[in-house]
This record gives sequence, structure tokens and C-alpha cells, in this order.
Amino acid sequence: MHPAAEHSPLGKSSEYVSSYTPELLFPIPRAAKWAELGLSAETLPYQGVDVWNCYELSWLLPSGKPVVAIAEFSVPADSPNIIESKSFKLYLNSLNQTVFTSREALHEVLVSDLSAAAGKPVGVRISSLDEITAQGVAALPGECIDELDIEVSSYDHPRPELLRCDPAQVVEQSLYSHLLKSNCPVTSQPDWGTVVVEYRGAQLDPASLLAYIVSFRQHSDFHEQCVERIFLDLQRLLKPETLTVYARYVRRGGLDINPYRSTHALPISNERLARQ
Repeated sequence: MHPAAEHSPLGKSSEYVSSYTPELLFPIPRAAKWAELGLSAETLPYQGVDVWNCYELSWLLPSGKPVVAIAEFSVPADSPNIIESKSFKLYLNSLNQTVFTSREALHEVLVSDLSAAAGKPVGVRISSLDEITAQGVAALPGECIDELDIEVSSYDHPRPELLRCDPAQVVEQSLYSHLLKSNCPVTSQPDWGTVVVEYRGAQLDPASLLAYIVSFRQHSDFHEQCVERIFLDLQRLLKPETLTVYARYVRRGGLDINPYRSTHALPISNERLARQ
């Protein structure tokens, strides 16, 4: 368990406050998990962002009438802190009986509070349900590897030694799997996700990638660190010209977390998948 998470509300009984309480946000420094991967804030080999989608955003108009909306939060991957997920939910619930004069006023408060917790500016977008409905459900680019015939016997920790590539063949491709699963390091609840690997480099053996992804199945770690570990293991193996790894996780408690890590700046579409 991350040492800071022991003091967070995650895995504990909590009172749900329905009036604005920014103090509920609980930042967890990224430094300890970076250190586990041999990284520091000065040596990160990737760019990226953690995209959070909130499906339970509500507040009151000055008339007392409630509003519901969906919010997207973009936390820089190099921010000093992640925001612990339960504290994030508790904070958002504290807006339920709070009056805001406009959507813009709420937006300003969210940007201020979340940026203070993350330690870097956080992007916020608030959308109506009609706007989200119009976006529909996305299909992923590339090849799904889930139907490959593999034998699996290891589930307890990531096994990069399973990965194979052909250095003589340089390719550009996109592979994805819906079989990513890990466990919350605090509550042991399952985290389900889809992981996408896009790269230009030594040809990766898709079956070995699938076996490697399945090896996370009983591994305990936060969403962000799982994606960072996958990125680093593939970077070491492929020595790619370009590499992007991102995961679209299933929501829990009205929030989903979608970490993106890449060797280069890339546009984030944040298109919802079928399980989201």
C-alpha cells in the first residue's frame, strides 16, 4: 500500500457531506510510486495525462433547482500528486446542495480546488447529458488481441519477461486488450480496464503482450502506476521511436480513470468505450 493512502478515506466508513467542502480532497504524492519504477520527477520518460470522468456531478441553481452534468478532469501525468479516488468522490458529492450562480462559476471552483490538490493546473470540462449522448460510444483503433490462444499460469504480479519482439522487423501498429484487470492496493476491489498500445519499433509478439497483460490480474496498484509500468516495460523491450500506452478503466463510484502515457505530445479524445 502507498504509505499516504493509509491516511486517506479509501476503504473506511465515511460521512457523505452535501455542502461544499474542498478539504475533503486527499492528495497522494506520486514520488513514492515513481521511485518503485526507478523514476523521479526529473527523469520521467513520458508525457501524458490522467483523464477522470465524473458521471455524478450535481449542484443547485440560485432558485434551488438542481442541475446534473458530466465532468471531465485532466490531471497532468507529471503533477506532484494524484487525487485519491474516494476523496474525489466525497468532494464532488459535497457540491450536491451547494448553490452556484452558473456553470462557469462551478468550473472556476473545480479548477482551483483540483489544481491545488494535484499541484499543477487541472483541466475541467462540464458537459450536459445531451452533449455526452451525442458523442456515442467509440471503437478502438487497431487490432484486438483477446482471441489469441495463450496459456496462462501467473496472475500475481506483472511479468515483463513474458514479452517478446523481433528486433529485425520494425513496424507501426496499434494493439489493444479488454482483459486488463488489477486490484486496488487499499481495498483489494477489482479494477477492470481496456489497455491500448500504439508504437513504432521492433515488432511486438501480440500473444506475449496478452500474456503479460493478464499477469496483472491479481496485482495491486493504482490505475496510473499500472499504465506507467506497462509503458516502461515496453519501452525497455522495443526501444521504440514512438510509444503510447493508455487504459480506459470501468467506472467505480461514478468516476472512471483513464491514464495516458506517451513518448510525445498527443491529442486526447476521451471517447467512452462500451463498458464505460
